[in-house]
Amino acid sequence: MTIKRTLWDFLDTSPSSPGFVDTQDDDVEGAYFGKAVVRNRWRIGITASIALGGLIVLVVIGGYFFRAMSPVAEVMPLNNGADPTGATGVVASPEADPQRVRVHVVGAVANPGVVVLPGASRVEDALDAAGGPRDDALLAGVNLAREVFDGEQILVPSTTDEIDGGGVSSGGLVSLSRASADQLQDLPRVGPATAQRIISWREANGPFRSVEDLLAVSGIGPATLDGLRDLVVP
Repeated sequence: MTIKRTLWDFLDTSPSSPGFVDTQDDDVEGAYFGKAVVRNRWRIGITASIALGGLIVLVVIGGYFFRAMSPVAEVMPLNNGADPTGATGVVASPEADPQRVRVHVVGAVANPGVVVLPGASRVEDALDAAGGPRDDALLAGVNLAREVFDGEQILVPSTTDEIDGGGVSSGGLVSLSRASADQLQDLPRVGPATAQRIISWREANGPFRSVEDLLAVSGIGPATLDGLRDLVVP
């Protein structure tokens, strides 16, 4: 009896039978675990995304502090000047090429002509470069200590250039210190008013020491002086 019931129970497939295996319960359980797996995967994805974002933020912040703490290289300005060593590597002397001036020395000197002098030279240096004054040079009216300028002419008068009482030498040169108003007006670009200002200047300051003293006279500029250099003496 027992064996027959057990076999019968095994063969009985009704839901109420003890040996019945309910597949519906298995489907419910599988669906539950499937949803759990999906939820776990979603949670893992969110966690990984948050972790990756945090890592990126840390890298950015770390890079900022690294750059802030790194020493900044000092940029030296470019030297636009010429290389003082030159092509041969020899240091160039600052006096190797000084400023030069050209001066025309005429009159009672050994070698009249154009001389080349260093900047800030004096009339005395110009006369020496022209061979020095001759024995008949009249230096009383020449300012030897005056600084020369480029392009000027220095006239050294001679004792043989006799000047008459009217202030004109035998060579036709007009003495600025002795000429009358009429004689001064014979000069180019010198009218009655300019001639009178020349006379007033020498009465107030004494004899002209050089032809360049004309620049101190009101109304006489460099252009007028250049036109008078070869026609007058101090």
